[in-house]
Amino acid sequence: MSFAATIAAASEGASHVVNELPMPAFLFGAIVLGIFVVLAIATYSFRDVANRHAEKAAAYAREHGEAQQH
Repeated sequence: MSFAATIAAASEGASHVVNELPMPAFLFGAIVLGIFVVLAIATYSFRDVANRHAEKAAAYAREHGEAQQH
């Protein structure tokens, strides 16, 4: 057997690496999608928070507005 044939035979056997995933591949995407959905819900829940306390902000601005202008 020639040197080139030996290299070819060795490379065929070495290229087959068994690396099994701990779960099916689509589950990785499903997990990441679930995480993004949870984070989106958390972000969405903080919408309009500043306007919920508009009275407090207006009262604070009335009380402290003059001190900040000078």
